[in-house]
Formats: sequence, C-alpha cells, structure tokens
Amino acid sequence: MKFSVNWLREFVDLPENPEEIADLLTRAGVETEKIETRGAKIEQVIVSQIVASSRHPNADRLTVCEADDGSGTKRQIVCGATNYKVGDKVPLALPGAKLPNGLEIRKSKLRGVESEGMLCSAIELGLGEDASGLLILSPDAEVGAPIADLFPTDTILDIEITPNRGDLLSHFGLAREIAALTGKKLKSTARESKIPVKKTGVTITSTRECPFFSARRIDSVTIGPSPQWLRAKIESVGIRSINNIVDISNFVMLELGQPTHAFDADKLKGDMNVRLARDGEKFLALDRRTYLLKSDNCVVADQERAVGIGGVIGGEETSVTESTKNVLLEAAYFLPASIRRTARELNLPSDASYRFERGVDPEMVLRASQRATELIQEIAGGIPAKEINIAGKLPVNPADVSLRYEKCDRVVGIAIKPKTVDEILTGFGLKKISAAEITKWKIPSYRPDLQRDVDLVEEVVRAYGAEKIPGTDRSRFTPSTAADRAHDLELEMRRRLVAGGLTEVRTSKLLPRERLAFGENAMELRNPLSEDHVALRPSLLPGLLGVLDHNIRAGAERVAIFETGRVFEPPAGTEKKRVGILLWGNVATEVHWRNEKRRVDFFDLKGAIELARPGLSFRRGQRANFALGVEIRSGNQWVGLAGQLTNSLASTIDASGGVFVAEVSLDFPISSLGSRATFRELGKFPAVTRDIAMIVPDTLSHEEIWKVINEPKESLLEDVEFFDHVVGEKAQELFGAGKKSVAYRLTYRDRSRTLTSEEVNAAHAKIRERLRSDLGAELRE
Repeated sequence: MKFSVNWLREFVDLPENPEEIADLLTRAGVETEKIETRGAKIEQVIVSQIVASSRHPNADRLTVCEADDGSGTKRQIVCGATNYKVGDKVPLALPGAKLPNGLEIRKSKLRGVESEGMLCSAIELGLGEDASGLLILSPDAEVGAPIADLFPTDTILDIEITPNRGDLLSHFGLAREIAALTGKKLKSTARESKIPVKKTGVTITSTRECPFFSARRIDSVTIGPSPQWLRAKIESVGIRSINNIVDISNFVMLELGQPTHAFDADKLKGDMNVRLARDGEKFLALDRRTYLLKSDNCVVADQERAVGIGGVIGGEETSVTESTKNVLLEAAYFLPASIRRTARELNLPSDASYRFERGVDPEMVLRASQRATELIQEIAGGIPAKEINIAGKLPVNPADVSLRYEKCDRVVGIAIKPKTVDEILTGFGLKKISAAEITKWKIPSYRPDLQRDVDLVEEVVRAYGAEKIPGTDRSRFTPSTAADRAHDLELEMRRRLVAGGLTEVRTSKLLPRERLAFGENAMELRNPLSEDHVALRPSLLPGLLGVLDHNIRAGAERVAIFETGRVFEPPAGTEKKRVGILLWGNVATEVHWRNEKRRVDFFDLKGAIELARPGLSFRRGQRANFALGVEIRSGNQWVGLAGQLTNSLASTIDASGGVFVAEVSLDFPISSLGSRATFRELGKFPAVTRDIAMIVPDTLSHEEIWKVINEPKESLLEDVEFFDHVVGEKAQELFGAGKKSVAYRLTYRDRSRTLTSEEVNAAHAKIRERLRSDLGAELRE
C-alpha cells in the first residue's frame, strides 16, 4: 500500500529523511519496498482554463483548443484527449518546459495547425499512472498559477502490509504504529461518534457474514469536483478522483482504514437489508459488469434488489451521479472470511475488500461514518440526519492476554526491565489491568492478532530493537526430538535412493478419476474443482504411474523414480507417511559393446527397497493389480508391498515389459539406515574361496540361508556371495518335487598373515555342518 509522508505528518512527527522512516518500519517488521518522490515542481507548467474547443481540420482524433494561461492572451493548443469540456482547468506546459519523462515542449505544427504548448495528463507530470486523458484540476485552481502550488512535493512510501496487520492499512493506523515505535504522541485521533442511533430502517438477515451495519441519510448534497486538497491527497496514493462524494468515501478509507459507501438515496426502494444472495441472482456493479451471484455471497439490498456486494463493490443502478441530491452513507463490519471468499469467486478485488478481508477495527465503523458525514457537510453542503440507523452488534474486543516478565526475558534472551515492557505495550495501545508476577493486558480492538503471550513478546522486541540483542544470545540449544530424527532419517533415505540412480518426484495428493483403479475406496471430495482432483490418494502408486505415462509418451527408455509423501487411508482418511518406488525399462540407457541392455526385474526393485529401508524381509503374497506380489515386513509387522503390475494394468499406460512398484510405510520406528561408511586398509595377504552348493526345499528363503552361514560369525569369513541357483521344472527333474539347488561362494582372509588350508577347511566345515543340522540341506560335493 502507498502512504503519503505529508499526510502521515498530520498525525505524528516524523524524521525529516524518508529513509529513516523506511528503516524504522522495516526493522519493526513492516517492510518498505520502495520510496518515490512525487509532486509537480516543474518549471513552465501552469494552470490553464479551456475556453474553446473545435475539431482539427485535418485529423479526426485531434481537437484544437483555446486555453487561457492567465496572461490575457489565449493560446492555441492541439490536443488528442477527449475527457475534457470547455471551462475545465488543466495543466498547460508552455514552450521551454521539460517534463519528468524527458519531453521538451516547443512550438510546433501538428497536421498543419500550430500548437503553442501541450495540455498534460497525470502520467506526463509524474502525478499518477492515469494516461487516459487530461488531468482535470479543481475549479478553485487559480489560472496562471504554477502547477507546483497545487501539487507540492511529497514522498510516497510503498509498504508491504502482512495479512495479520489490517490495522496498518490507513494513514492513521501507520502513524499510530510509528508513534509507538518512536515513543512520540499522536497529534490527533478519530473522534468518537456521539450521534444518537436508531434501530430501524436497516435489517440484517445474514448476521454471520455481516454482524453490524449502519446507514445515515444526508440530504441536499451538491455533487461536483472535489477541492484541490482532497484530490491531491487521494491521487498522491493512486486513487483517481471521481466526484466529491466518492472522493470523500475514499479519503476516509485511506485516512482511517474503514471503507464506507454512498448510495443515491432517491434510487433506493424502502429499507435496507443485508442478506445472502439468491442463487443465480444477477448484479450490475460499478465497473458496469454484470455478476452472477451464489447463495453464499453477502449483498446489501433494498426491498426490491441487491444494490451492493457487501464489502466488495457498490451497484451501478444506485451510484452517486451529477444528478444526485440525497445520499445514504453505509458503514459496516463484514466477516473477513466471507469477503475473501466472495472477492475470489467473482475475481473482483477492490480497495474495500482488501481491508475487510484483513479485518477492520470495529470501533472505527461509526467514527468513520461520522468523519465522512462531516466532510460531506463541509464540501458538498449536505444536511445529515440527526440519527444514524443501525442493525446488529459490533464484535467484542479481543480476549485479555497474560504475560510473565520472566518469560519475556527468557524468550528474548536478555533481561528487559518490566517498566520498559510496560511502556512499550502501553505505547502500542494495550492497557494493563492487573499488576503482579503475571500481568494481564487488555488488547485494543484494532489488534486481534495479539492472542498469546509470545505475541506480546514480539511487540516488545519490535519496539525495543532486535539489533540490541547480542548475537551470542540469539539462539539456544534445543535437544533433538523424535520428529528431528525422523526427518534426518527420511532425508538420508532420499539421498541414498538418488545415489542409487532413482529420481525423486512430487505428485498431487488428489487423484484424477481415471486413476481410481488403485483406490476404489478412496475418499472422494464433495466439491472437486476438476476431474483431475476428485479424491484423496490412498496410495502413492497412482501418481507414480502418471509420471511413468508422461515419460513414456516423451520417449523415455528407462524410468526409475521414487516419492515420499502422505496418503489417506479409507474410510476415515487417516494420514500415513510412505515411500513409493517405480522401475521400468532398461537397466542401462545405452547399449555398450561389452554388455547388451537388459530389462529391470524384481531384484532391481528389491535392491532399491533395501536402500530405502534396510533390514526388511519379503514374503510371497497375492495382491490385486499385481502379477507377482510380495509382502514387505519388519519383523512380524506388515509395512508394505512390492511386485510387478499385471499386464492389463501396465497396458493402460502403454508400458511394454514389466512395471515394478513398491510402497513402504515410513511410520514404523527405525533407529538408522545402517552404519556409516568405514574405511580400512586393503588386505596385504591373499584370500581363499570355497564354494557351497546345496539342495534345499524350494520354500526356503535366501535370508534364512544367509543367517545360518553368518550367525555365529566365523572370524575368518570375509564375504558371502550368492552366485547360482536351479529352480522350477529343471530342479524338479533333477532333485525331485519341492526342491531347488543354490550355490554360495565364501571368501576367507586374515589381515595379519596368510591362511593355511587346514584353517580354512576347519572354518568351512563348521558352516557346512550348520547348514546340514539347522536347515536339513543336502550338500552337493
């Protein structure tokens, strides 16, 4: 939002240098994005009055004007604007003038007609962004006066206001903040409204969306241009002048932060009512566009139709025009969430909705109405009603907040005197209502963001100055929590998978309708935004399949991906953390002269799973959508599944060959992903290898055989490698039904000497005997 420094000085004494103001605010968390210098201190640019106008003889889009420059001689000016009329006062750049955009004005001929200067728009003088026509000046402006007299030099601060600080969306609000930060007093405040109220003439049907509404009639107004001081103020911060009534409404909003709206009272039918729109109700807004309303949109209506979208925009049919004689001034409090929803649905942001969305000060509603009424009475000659019509109740003040001085010191990291804390909080408008070890503070109506004791501590730090806190005291040691350890383990797991050649992906938590095959019981949304987002995913696999489909269509020959994320288990939608893995295509992306391509298989998937979660076991199991499926277990606990998708499912995404997928829970406890890498000297002494081939039941797993070989660990055994197996029909033919043959290569080494054959044979014999006794293995010699 833009703020005029000249306007702010009317409320509080400021440093002379605008950079100091910006630095003060930025250090307090109110970031100043840009500083601009405005004004029209331009030599040879004066106020002129158009006394005659005619069409250009040689150009349809140009006119020839006669302008009075105050010297007694009329100047002929060729002009391309169309927004003026004879009698208007406009800026005139005389020959010799140099405009802010670098243009130098000279006498010239335009399409054969001499022009003795140029009539200027706001953008050409650096007074605004409006380039649509001439800058129409106030009728009170003196002809021949320098334009700088009307637009004194000003500095504009462009400040980023965070959504929780709606109290700063006005010049008074920002001045109040600066006063609190600098310890200075405000020069003036908004006066309380003491006008009698009358609970008739307005009703509220939708009290949730609009808790409070007021309307005051002002008769016998004279609509016309605003005085120069009013125009200069609103235009300095980018608001275009329309007429005195509308300008007053905008001025009060910029000054006090409370939007108001003026209706043409003679165009209203009966009493005012704040209600919800009828579904499909049409509304013609001030922007001359017709909007189709929904049943949750709040509208301001008379007895026949909607005349305004509550808190967003007024209606064209009841707008204030040059013929308006009597106005009805609205000031209300609207629910922020309701205004935000309506403005987004209709794609209709406005200056009013911007403030209502962030919450206006309830105590400012009637004060702003009174301020606007006084200005209308002063500028437009209106006669206000002696009473103001109201309906509903203003929201109550925020709840009191308690604060311990000891906690303030502990959170900040240094000791701040209780007296200093009290002075800071009092400066921000809080009132101390109890004095003890725990102090209780009454929160002002304009600071609903102050809800906890740490919020008050933040206010203390903002005013005290974070730069005063020594760097060594800004941090405190905090012990690692279970959440920290879980995060570190997940990060390590992702790094291992990436190092293993997989690519991490991120997919939506919402499923498209065509991918519900993996989640027939998925929780569907009541009001999905599109067919691509209709249900909460019960599994990561549909998203991974979508990535596979996209890559196959792009011509990929290999896809190796993984994702970590949350799924939502039906029927309650319980959130679970999982890792999903998908492999498809060739193991290598290029054919090498030494080894041809091969397709990925289940063992590649198993290796990726062991990278993600070591120490898991696998057990055969049948699962829907899997041609080859296994259960993944941690001890006796089921933690996931893996396998090859059925050909029918893989063909739906045009994937030739096997598609291997796995999904593993990340919610089960795990202390680590294995020991960290260790380094040791290369062996100086030779290794000795022995092979063991055995016939075992085909139900016996590799894990069971590996455990018998390695537990208890033989001191000389260095490595165990599985290198051959005979299974299936061939094994049945050679060894009989229910049998298979497996072979392992065992490596023995001592790091301090060369082993003898007797030592190796003795260690090897122990392992062979364990295989016979523990597994019933039939050793093949």
